[in-house]
Amino acid sequence: MQKKRLLSGMQPTGGGRLHLGNYEGALKPWTRLQDDYEMFCFVADWHAFTTLTAAPTDIAAASREVVLDYLSAGLDPEKCAIFRQSQVPQHAELAVLLGMVTPVSWLERVPTYKEKREFVSEGGGDSGPSFGLLGYPVLQTADIIVYRAHVVPVGKDQAPHLEISREIARRFNHLVGEEIFPIPDALISEATGVLPGLDADESGQLRKMSKSYNNCIYLTHTPEEVVTRLKTAFTTPTKIRKDDPGIPEGCAVCQLRKLYDPAGFQPQWDECRSGARGCVQSKRETAEILNAMLDPIRQRRALYGNDPAELDRLLKRGAEKATEVAEETLQHVRRALRLV
Repeated sequence: MQKKRLLSGMQPTGGGRLHLGNYEGALKPWTRLQDDYEMFCFVADWHAFTTLTAAPTDIAAASREVVLDYLSAGLDPEKCAIFRQSQVPQHAELAVLLGMVTPVSWLERVPTYKEKREFVSEGGGDSGPSFGLLGYPVLQTADIIVYRAHVVPVGKDQAPHLEISREIARRFNHLVGEEIFPIPDALISEATGVLPGLDADESGQLRKMSKSYNNCIYLTHTPEEVVTRLKTAFTTPTKIRKDDPGIPEGCAVCQLRKLYDPAGFQPQWDECRSGARGCVQSKRETAEILNAMLDPIRQRRALYGNDPAELDRLLKRGAEKATEVAEETLQHVRRALRLV
């Protein structure tokens, strides 16, 4: 039986490096899916320009960092096609054609457009949001349906973002009178909630792990860097002395311990709550647990990172497979639109 197709990808923002939140929310679930689907996994380098408010950074270098994190997390290039979006120009051609049939009103009501429009304005974009930002969902749709993907893995909070892609695909099929594209379904990730970062907001609530907050532990962090990052992590503000009672539910260190030591975190939590354990000990032990988890990831990254020529070959091979499938789709599209 032929496998269904799956499309996944990430932007190479913030230098490209991925953190534990990306790993838990996306990369780890993807590695489990690659055996069950025909998988296309790309780096969305064109999308990285949609909120550009200053000179572009080195997108090519950042994209390679993302690919290295894909591989270090366990994605197998023999099981899934790994490539950069810009290596497959059919994404752009399909986006242009889809843009011709997508109402502007659909794009203007997308919640993420409103949010990112404010971000651009705050970032110094005095000319307002770009055409690319408004058209982001069109390119996103092209990314998915150019492979006639059946499913897209997303978190529960991201599932509504896929709906406009489904609507655009339906509209195109209706206009040409042919089911060119399957309507992609959201494959809801089983990841546990949002991974907390190492800090808290003004009200003392833990914030999610995010590059924009600079509160991350990255997959590229050395053991020493993990220790250093955890030393500054947010704990119970009122726990000044070791024997002061803590609140593990609001402690970044305790939350990480619970996630990465599910079988052994409870005694630490109980001792934290009673005041029998200090934050220094909790941070030290949690750093050891995180480093043990990250060690295999670091080893895989070193294998690929030390052989840039092999990484280039891997990306070329992935792009060739993606291009073959994407071009087949575009041939159907061109015929349906009577362009050929």
